[in-house]
Amino acid sequence: MNNLAINKGFTVIELLVTLSVAGILLAVAAPSYREFVQESRISAQSNSILSSIMLTKSEAIKRNSPATICPSTSGTACTGGTIWSNGWIVFADANSDGVVDAGEEIIQVGAAFPDGNTLQTGPGDLRVTFSANGFSMGFNSTFSLCDGRGAAHSRALILSNQGRMRTEKGTAAC
Repeated sequence: MNNLAINKGFTVIELLVTLSVAGILLAVAAPSYREFVQESRISAQSNSILSSIMLTKSEAIKRNSPATICPSTSGTACTGGTIWSNGWIVFADANSDGVVDAGEEIIQVGAAFPDGNTLQTGPGDLRVTFSANGFSMGFNSTFSLCDGRGAAHSRALILSNQGRMRTEKGTAAC
């Protein structure tokens, strides 16, 4: 009979070294992953409001009639505030009054942002209405999108009177 023993597992020292290396790698990777998730979330939210604004503009042009986007918590009427992170609505606004009247169709309802991220406009920027030619009818606004990391990681979505949008990173007022 052969007296040689065959090892079929790990020694305690090998296991501890492996766990130590794994722990160090996890400690290095976790902050980077968290930053990646936060950056992805704020980009997705920026794209969400941006696409809704562009939908409003395209609907105004398509319908040859004004269309409005405004903050809304109910999904059926404008809230009249400057906080957009609780949701918004896009609707056909035939009389350009910024109110969902009888016979005016709600085109899209935007969902509230999770995780405490904020989206707001300046005082008096309660809505954006686009005319049939795609201009924003005097509603030039800056949308400030912020998360818990502060202004350095914020997004500013800037709408011109001509209905053009541009995005700046790290310039929003949080």
